[in-house]
Amino acid sequence: MRLPEWIRTTHVPGLHETRSLLRRHRLATVCEEARCPNMGRCFARPTAAFMILGSACTRNCGFCSVVSGHPEPPDEKEPDNVAAAAAELGLRYVVVTSVTRDDLADGGARHFSRTIEAIRQRLPATKVEVLTPDFKGRREALRTVLQAGPDVFNHNMETVERLYPAVRPAADYRRSLRVLRAAKDLAPHIFIKSGFMLGLGETPDEVGRLLQDLLKAGCDFLTIGQYLQPTRKNLPVVEYMRPEVFEDLRKRARAMGFRFAASGPMVRSSMNADEMYNCNPGPKQPAATERASEEEDA
Repeated sequence: MRLPEWIRTTHVPGLHETRSLLRRHRLATVCEEARCPNMGRCFARPTAAFMILGSACTRNCGFCSVVSGHPEPPDEKEPDNVAAAAAELGLRYVVVTSVTRDDLADGGARHFSRTIEAIRQRLPATKVEVLTPDFKGRREALRTVLQAGPDVFNHNMETVERLYPAVRPAADYRRSLRVLRAAKDLAPHIFIKSGFMLGLGETPDEVGRLLQDLLKAGCDFLTIGQYLQPTRKNLPVVEYMRPEVFEDLRKRARAMGFRFAASGPMVRSSMNADEMYNCNPGPKQPAATERASEEEDA
């Protein structure tokens, strides 16, 4: 399928300088590993979503281009390297994500915690967002990350429940919802964030159910973007959704009670994350949450 005109990306200056800094600190970014189409724009700002715990993932999701394989042991210097790179870039908002490490007893939770602590020590005024795997639903792993005090906890749903076997075969839709709910229960003062993609074959009704499930799970911030096939080995795009579809979903999410929703063909989970945090969003609408709870009970 040919890319529609609203998905075109352009080269921007600044890409090489940020890449050089990251290599010097021996760091990876999800921007590069996942072949994000917004990488040039973000690197030029500069900003980046640091990817810790190596570049090999223990899972093999159909939508993702991150290499699947047997990862090496965590780099003990990585938390300090992330903090040093963030300081050199002058970041006021840092996003930290990772590959999935099912081979580790805690799923890498302690490494997340150490990275947050290193950033806090080097840049005490900087906000920190973590985008974590599901840790196989381990509550203690979540507690370890949250006790380090991130400002935003993000775990992406990625798609609707029916498509999980193809899109996220080693994950579980209900488990991911439980992760978000547990994060809200363990740290009610922290913003909870999630996101998903369109264009994989989902139906409008399935998207509506996903929105309801996210709201009931305590999600505050929401991102919705177009799926783009990163390599020929990944799942094909079923449909390129028009911009007005994304705008309608953004309005719907806000009306339902999400504090903030970013929705558009080129929206990605970590893109402009600082703007989402600093938008000073209004509170959730209690009535919307109550209606959602009533629907679940029914």
